[in-house]
Amino acid sequence: MQHPVGSPLPPPHQPGHGPALGWSPAAHHPGPPQGPAPLPPPAPGYPVAPRQAPSPLPGSGPAPHQPPPAPAPHRPAPAAPAPDTTGHVPLPPGGPVAVPSVPPATAAAPDPTTTTLAVLLIGPAGAGKTSVAKYWADHRRVPTAHISLDDVREWVRSGFADPQTGWNEHSEAQYRLARRTCGFSARNFLANGISCILDDAVFPDRPVVGLGGWKRHVGPGLLPVVLLPGLDIVLERNAERSGNRRLTDEEVARIHGRMAGWYGSGLPIIDNSQLDIPETAHLLDEVLSRSIASPPNW
Repeated sequence: MQHPVGSPLPPPHQPGHGPALGWSPAAHHPGPPQGPAPLPPPAPGYPVAPRQAPSPLPGSGPAPHQPPPAPAPHRPAPAAPAPDTTGHVPLPPGGPVAVPSVPPATAAAPDPTTTTLAVLLIGPAGAGKTSVAKYWADHRRVPTAHISLDDVREWVRSGFADPQTGWNEHSEAQYRLARRTCGFSARNFLANGISCILDDAVFPDRPVVGLGGWKRHVGPGLLPVVLLPGLDIVLERNAERSGNRRLTDEEVARIHGRMAGWYGSGLPIIDNSQLDIPETAHLLDEVLSRSIASPPNW
């Protein structure tokens, strides 16, 4: 069989092997002179002879002088990125909140409306913790965040362990997780100059759901304040609630009775039975001013 005129085909080779020895594509494709063929690699154990520069072609004259290559420009190493950044704003790491510094006796009373604080508002269901905390945070003269433990706990949608169905290992585990999340958020807000007020129904007779966890997750500088109106007021406010935030009257009475254990604990207590939200927030500022000057022992 004949092939059309053109470049000859290479010799056939066996599967798994390269082209047959002695065949060179340059011998069948005329073109400009090629440089010397690359030397085969030396056999192991033999020295390598120094490679000589190729001789100039006849009639080409001496090779022009080649200037030495210019040194590569120095490039500084790229700076390592900051560990915690948001866009171009560096974020300092959050740490435990320190106890507020006590001012000298001759100084004026501290102004809690302009001081970076971490406040924990404690009280039974229907005490007005969330409403007072929101109002207090909205009307401060410095940036302030409000973190409600109940809101954080309800981030869990599927599989939410509702405490109303009974306090068990699942509801306690989700409570602990929500409290730790609140503490982490508060420490990061405070590290960036933003005050925080948190609210939770902390029981004085239950160490598991007590102040120890809040102190561990936020820091010793956390200022706890108790809101404790009368039982009739708490029952009236609870009746205005809806959804899983509304409790039975029996449950409200039981929680209110346990909260009475805060009397004699040394924590400041506000009876807001006859106070509206702005009046309670104003009284909260007065209580915090005294707590800054003389932090409670808890």
